[in-house]
Amino acid sequence: MDQNPNRYTITAALPYTNGPVHIGHLAGVYVPADIYARFQRLQNKDVAFICGSDEHGVPITIKAKKEGITPQQVVDKYHAIIKKSFEDFGISFDNYSRTSAEIHHKTASEFFKKLYEEGKFTEEVTEQLYDEEANQFLADRYITGTCPKCGNEEAYGDQCEKCGTSLNATDLINPKSAISGNVPILKETKHWFLPLNDYEDFLKQWILVDHKKDWKTNVYGQCKSWIDDGLRPRAVTRDLDWGIPVPIEGADGKVLYVWFDAPIGYISSTKEWAEREGKNWKDYWKNEETKMLHFIGKDNIVFHCIIFPAMLKAEGSYILPENVPANEFLNLEGNKISTSKNWAVWLHEYLEDFPNQQDALRYTLTANAPETKDNDFTWADFQARNNNELVAIFGNFINRVMVLTDKYYDGIVPEPATFSEIDQQTLTELKAYPSVIASSLERCRFREAQGELMNVARLGNKYLADEEPWKTIKTDEERTKTVMFVALQIASALAILSEPFLPFTSDKLKNMLNVTLSAVEGSIQWNDVSTKSELLKPGHKINKAELLFSKIEDEQVQTQLDKLQKTKMDNTKEKEETVSVEVAELMPQKETIQYDDFVKLDMRVGTIIEAEKMPKADKLLVLKVDTGIDVRTIVSGIAESFKAEEIIGKKVTVLVNLAPRALRGVESQGMILMTEDADGKLVFVNPSEEGVQNGATIN
Repeated sequence: MDQNPNRYTITAALPYTNGPVHIGHLAGVYVPADIYARFQRLQNKDVAFICGSDEHGVPITIKAKKEGITPQQVVDKYHAIIKKSFEDFGISFDNYSRTSAEIHHKTASEFFKKLYEEGKFTEEVTEQLYDEEANQFLADRYITGTCPKCGNEEAYGDQCEKCGTSLNATDLINPKSAISGNVPILKETKHWFLPLNDYEDFLKQWILVDHKKDWKTNVYGQCKSWIDDGLRPRAVTRDLDWGIPVPIEGADGKVLYVWFDAPIGYISSTKEWAEREGKNWKDYWKNEETKMLHFIGKDNIVFHCIIFPAMLKAEGSYILPENVPANEFLNLEGNKISTSKNWAVWLHEYLEDFPNQQDALRYTLTANAPETKDNDFTWADFQARNNNELVAIFGNFINRVMVLTDKYYDGIVPEPATFSEIDQQTLTELKAYPSVIASSLERCRFREAQGELMNVARLGNKYLADEEPWKTIKTDEERTKTVMFVALQIASALAILSEPFLPFTSDKLKNMLNVTLSAVEGSIQWNDVSTKSELLKPGHKINKAELLFSKIEDEQVQTQLDKLQKTKMDNTKEKEETVSVEVAELMPQKETIQYDDFVKLDMRVGTIIEAEKMPKADKLLVLKVDTGIDVRTIVSGIAESFKAEEIIGKKVTVLVNLAPRALRGVESQGMILMTEDADGKLVFVNPSEEGVQNGATIN
């Protein structure tokens, strides 16, 4: 790979269109990706910054069921909200597409068919979880259960969001259907698999050797863990009625698995852009001189570093990413961001509540970016960073320079006199910043890079404070001209160096300085800050001063805190109502008994050794139970909940000294103890310890 490539393909994770974008998405993926893309454009690089809506995930169908509308209506609604939010926030995608687009369906289908025809898939009949009541196989997000790694009881069938482990649905402990709440059964179905194990050697070399030193430790570590654990075939198709139909015969009712379909969305979005702009999309995906980066959150590491590269390797003609700079998660006011609990700052709502203050949020999210560990967003920190840094440091410097230039020279850049040692030292220091900031950006250290940008503003503030032009104007006009000339050069440098981080601020400052700062030939460019002695020439006319930043008032912050407090109260109320309903459904306590009444009960551990349906009785099973003291017949009304053959060998608790009772001509010599779960289903009261012998008493 060329160490100084001229062409970049930059992708940002496709957001699910089951809800709007929130600040966690921005901090984790979209702000750093946008900073990097804007920076590369300022280096005169050929950039394709690509994204689009992921519209085939199971969360879409879950949202549709919840809202009582079709999946297409869901994706249309949220695609429009997300796309407009990105545009209004200044995320400078070259193309924002969607996976429901015809070009994507065609691209994904052709990709699948090529691999299928070249024998890159294996075909397997496997047992998958099936909801009998809903009469459908359960996609991963339709299954919840206990994570086998960390014990989280709300893990999904594809991933535990608590510990980040990628899972298979059958790995879950106590799986439940998210559709009906029932315990799913296993049922056979045919699917096609990508044998990841075939690419293990390639991935070991590519990740663990080639990128050991230049990938972030969280990315490298998660990949190493997966590879060390041994890679296994992964299904590329699923039983679902929403998605891209599997484009081969014998695959009716099956669609491409979303993890296979979605990353191909980067390719189809690039095709869409290239066709519109008259470019060749293959230059950005199949040319070894192109540098590719995937910006993602840590929950997408496996898909972008192991599965998608394996797909590209299997296809054979695509380049691989040079870097996958994944961020950790951003929390909100000390709690994990949760879309289901509405614990989030939604981008489209922020833009309504804080008009024309996009850069305040961009700045705070970058300054507090979760680059190496989970970080926390608080409204107090947001206010402090805006007021104490953007307003008081950056904005203050620019305002003083603009106001003084207008006051002393009618907005005309003055001709400098002799440069003093402090002038030369300041200009020399200024010239070093572009390469310092660039070095941090190339290494995807965006927080560090933005810190260096603010050091430029601090440099300007210190210079003005030390040289005091408001005093020298009365005693030494020539000296004042030189000081203001130097200060205007720093202001000009800030206008271009801030563009990747604070694009709205950069545009406003360019207008105030009456200049064009970009990668366009003939305008002031990034590297001019380092190489040119004059960014603004003497005699240049600047415009009137405007405030670059507005203060965030206490009332604005309190409104946001009140909104979160209401969300917290609503969630607590909903939880209390759920608990009260559950309590209300419990049977009330029976009348008090004495200890002597209890000790009369003889409860033993037993094992069901035979079971059969009682003729002409829908609810009754006739059981033979080994109680340890004998084998006896017990008639139990559980036939509607259990099949006879599935309970043979089951350990049960038996009340053995219950007086015999004839039921439909069969004498029942005891009672099996049962209870109901939260869904009202019968459950055996099982002995809790392994190895308990039949006949053991329960006291």
